[in-house]
Amino acid sequence: MTVQKVIIDCDPGIDDALALAFAAGHPELDLRGITTVAGNVGLDKTTANALRVRDFVGMPDVPVIAGCPRPLLRPPLHARDVHGDSGLGAASIPAASSGPAGGHAVDFLASATATEPGQITLIAIGPLTNVALALRLYPELVSQVRNVVIMGGSAGRGNVTPAAEFNIAADPEAAAIVFGAGWTVTMVGLDVTLQARATAAVRDRMRGLGRLADELVLPSLAGYRNVSRGPGSESDGGGPAVHDVCAVASVAAPELLTCLPARVEVETAGRWTSGMTVTDFNAADDACNARVAVAIDGGAFWDLVLDAYARVAAKVGAAGVTPR
Repeated sequence: MTVQKVIIDCDPGIDDALALAFAAGHPELDLRGITTVAGNVGLDKTTANALRVRDFVGMPDVPVIAGCPRPLLRPPLHARDVHGDSGLGAASIPAASSGPAGGHAVDFLASATATEPGQITLIAIGPLTNVALALRLYPELVSQVRNVVIMGGSAGRGNVTPAAEFNIAADPEAAAIVFGAGWTVTMVGLDVTLQARATAAVRDRMRGLGRLADELVLPSLAGYRNVSRGPGSESDGGGPAVHDVCAVASVAAPELLTCLPARVEVETAGRWTSGMTVTDFNAADDACNARVAVAIDGGAFWDLVLDAYARVAAKVGAAGVTPR
């Protein structure tokens, strides 16, 4: 078993919370820190939610460090209509037992990767503001991370606009910095995440997961409002897409995804296309700056996720029972 050290930069958010739960339960992921950014809801709530989920899924020693409260240049773009005012839908998990660690997320990203150069994979599943600012202040970050994986973008259509996916649209200038930094970004975007839906059959498989299911996973999924339309959506019998879980799962089990090399540029000026990830699969090898996920093994994905959740459920306890 090869254990991978990871930092998750996130904006919880329902699917962020489900991604953190997956990281807590997968034996080959060593979560070294959780950094938070404004996105689905404001920074105060994304940080509080990260702390609540961290404690609930049994990771009290993992530091949570707050980051940027707004995009680099633009007004905040939130998704309360999707995730609810709290950011966690109808989840009913307890408040955290402690607050965030001191310092700023940007400094933590730099110091943690510098301490273990080449060892830590950065998984960014929210707007890329923290990562972009870290690159500007600590350009050596590019050579000190092992890999960088994002949930964001699309080689095709968007979800917050016809052209743009939410995490990129929330701070396209930050995304442009990240894709232009000189490293290879693994982009796990809507092309694959819309294939990973928590269908009724999947939700039925979750019902034996005790408090994890009853207090976090199922109520948060039930409160996931205005989920992405399209094939497999709620409107035709599917379920909500667990976008962020896909990115974390891709680090634990890269074989789940098919990725192709590409050149990705982020549109920052277009009147109708701001936030679009313009993807060129025909770019020359030396021009490619990304590996773009284009397919996912949905059955194997859910087997992996539910196995990880079962490990967490064993720690969290049965419904109505709080482990001592």
